[in-house]
Parts: sequence; structure tokens; C-alpha cells
Amino acid sequence: MIVKEEFLSRLRKIFDLNLYEVKVWTALLSRGTSTAGELSSISDVPRSRTYDILESLEKKGFIVMKLGKPIKFVALKPEEVIERVKKNLLVTAKEKSKRLETLKGDEVLSELSGIFNDGIKYVEASDLSGALKGRQNIYNHLDMLVREAQTSITLVTTEDGLNRKLEVLLPSLEKAKKRGVAVRIAAPITENNKKIAKDLSKVAEVRDVEGLKARFMVIDSEQLMFMLLNDEDVHPTYDVGVWINTEFFASALEQLFEIAWKGFKKA
Repeated sequence: MIVKEEFLSRLRKIFDLNLYEVKVWTALLSRGTSTAGELSSISDVPRSRTYDILESLEKKGFIVMKLGKPIKFVALKPEEVIERVKKNLLVTAKEKSKRLETLKGDEVLSELSGIFNDGIKYVEASDLSGALKGRQNIYNHLDMLVREAQTSITLVTTEDGLNRKLEVLLPSLEKAKKRGVAVRIAAPITENNKKIAKDLSKVAEVRDVEGLKARFMVIDSEQLMFMLLNDEDVHPTYDVGVWINTEFFASALEQLFEIAWKGFKKA
């Protein structure tokens, strides 16, 4: 059986498998049912590794072991595999989330926080900066900044960015509002995001900045997060954000924004 390397590579990324696993799995798919020895020959995977690989694929829901001797393995329909993998991922994610949640009141977290606090007090505020790659990492950091905000949040984003911000930041923005944090959001308001703007107006003052393409957030006039690329031109995986803890620059940018804010239309 010959399967193109490009196809195997795609399978590895989609299903989070290693090279031996995708080779054995596709080999079994081509036969329907087969022994470990046969699959080793077809897939060009060492026989000594084939049983371990098949056991791993069985646990992940890709195949079923047939009863009897010699031991054979049965391939499942790819559609069924997708459903099983989805369910397994959800179960695993819930279990991991539950374990992490229990850490909040655990001595492990207290010890980790102590190590961090002892180290951070020797660091200059201006040194707390960095680049974040990938939109999910960027949004995780934005969410952290919103959760830590004490007085003000200023957010400028794009038309599509407004839609994404609702899903990612709304719960934290709601809590920020309850803490008394003043939240302002500026973005181009169109028919595509008018409803989103209305939902966000429950937790923030939202204004329309027609024609402006900018992506940044200022927290408490002290911290700044800005994105380097146009979200219309970049894949989410390659998006880049820069976080800076600088009161001088953040405050200056917010003062400039204050002047422009008066001229924006209320959404």
C-alpha cells in the first residue's frame, strides 16, 4: 500500500497521531481486517512496534480488536472514528479541566504563586513585555488583562474582530463592569456585526469608527497590547501581538484615543 507523505502528514495533524500510528491505521483501512504481522509488512512499521501502535489506536477509538486466534484488528468507518475521537477529546478535556480547577484551592498553586511572587519583585515593570504568536494565545492574554483591569479598558478592533471579541471576552468584560471598570470599545459597525455591538453595549460603551483599521487594547493606562497584522490578511495561526507594560506609552496612547473618541459615532 502506497500513501502519499503529504496525506499522512495531514492525518497526523488532524487526528493528533504519530507517523507509525497513521501508517498502521491507513494500512488497516485498506484491508478492513488484518493481523499485526500483516499490517507491519504493509505499513513498513517495525513488527516490534506494531502491537503497541495497535493498542494505542484501539484506546483512541480508531480500531477494534477481534476475538479469536490469530488476533486480528478491525477498521471502523472513518465517519465513526471522527465521532469517537470527538467524544474522547471532550471527555479528556473535561477531566483535565476538572483537575486544573481543583488546583485553585490546592497547596501546589500556593507554592507556585510564592515562587512567582518572590521572583517578580526583582523585575522592572518595563521588562514585563513580550510577543505572542497565534490568535488563541493573543486572546488568552487579552482575557488575562481584562480580568486584572482595575479602572479602565480601552479596546479598538476591526469589523470581524468585534465578532470574535464577544465570544472570547464577554464573560470577563461582564465581571470587569461589575468591579466598576470603565470599558470602551471602538470598531467599524456594519450590518454584519450590528447585533454583536448591541450585545457588547450591555457591558461597554461602543462607538463606530468607520474606515479605521486598528487592533489594540489599553488597560488602566498602564499596559498595552497591540496586534501587528491586519486580521483580513493573516491566518489566525500566524497572527502576532505585542504586550508592553509601560505607563508612559500606554497613557499617551489613551490620551490620543480620548481626543478621537469624542468624534466617534455612538453605536
